[in-house]
Amino acid sequence: MDTLTHALSGALIARAAVPRRLGSVSSREAMLLGFLSAAFPDADVVLSLAAPLAYLYHHRGVTHSLVVLPLWALLLAWLWSRVRRNREGFRTYLLVSALGVGIHILGDLVTSFGTMIFAPLSDIRVRWDTTFIIDLWFSGIVIAGLLACALYNGSRTPPVAGLLLLCGYISFQWLQQQQAIEVGEAYAADQRISAAQVSALPRPVSPFNWIVIVAEPERYHYAFVNLHRTHAVTAPPEAGLIERLASAYQPVASARWESVSRFGEGEARGLSEQAWQQPQFAFFRWFAAYPVLAAVERGNPSECVWFQDLRFLTPGRDTWPFRYGMCRVEGGAWQAHRAGEAGERMLLPQ
Repeated sequence: MDTLTHALSGALIARAAVPRRLGSVSSREAMLLGFLSAAFPDADVVLSLAAPLAYLYHHRGVTHSLVVLPLWALLLAWLWSRVRRNREGFRTYLLVSALGVGIHILGDLVTSFGTMIFAPLSDIRVRWDTTFIIDLWFSGIVIAGLLACALYNGSRTPPVAGLLLLCGYISFQWLQQQQAIEVGEAYAADQRISAAQVSALPRPVSPFNWIVIVAEPERYHYAFVNLHRTHAVTAPPEAGLIERLASAYQPVASARWESVSRFGEGEARGLSEQAWQQPQFAFFRWFAAYPVLAAVERGNPSECVWFQDLRFLTPGRDTWPFRYGMCRVEGGAWQAHRAGEAGERMLLPQ
């Protein structure tokens, strides 16, 4: 979830916890602390300035951990009590800080990126895959709840209702996810694909937009579907960004299924499998959920094998984030690279 929505959700839950003055802490102060506490876990973005791989390894790591949450809550509450010179309010600050960090973690769990909620004990990335990382409906519910709080000052009903509505919306998205998975299961049965693993990931603009992935050991089948539409749509040339994005998702009955090999075909396959197994590429094997060969570049004198993750495939987007590859010169040692937005290569540290 985007950081602003996280922060606003922290203000909303703080308002639910402290609807009026609680001891020496006012509801406005609690909302401000909730806002800052819920934004705090994304402070790990500074890791991207340290090294190219630091962000990949550590984003949504210890700052997003349920294991370390009590420590962060204590730290934030202590700092705030010092800034406000209000030691009497420490318990309230501790409660609000814990709720702020906690709702941030929950807000990231519902997306597809993966959150290391057990760090530093485990680097497993947990994801519920119900909500796209930028969801205007989700954000709108949070904002509406805060506006209602302003209209009904001192009442706990608006923030609690807003939080319950958020839970209801995520539950609705989960039901849509199950329906999308059924679409993939029907496709697998129709194509007689045995031992298929079917999943569905949310896509932007609408809660009805999904990418359905049918995974075989050596191949992926995927389609972009809109579970609500009954007729196919086409965006005109003058259409805006939102309309163009939305038009890529077709009704289930007319879904266009694509099939891609994980490691390519023919001569490219042997090279891509060799690059994939390199020790220096372990970071991408750990990170990627649906890795697929993106391209093989053969130049003079270098050659590169690029991989990408179907999690980040969005129709209408020219470039993919998190595209990584292995390159070598004239049969020399493989080296890990990251592809930039303009297609340039960035050498990664060994």
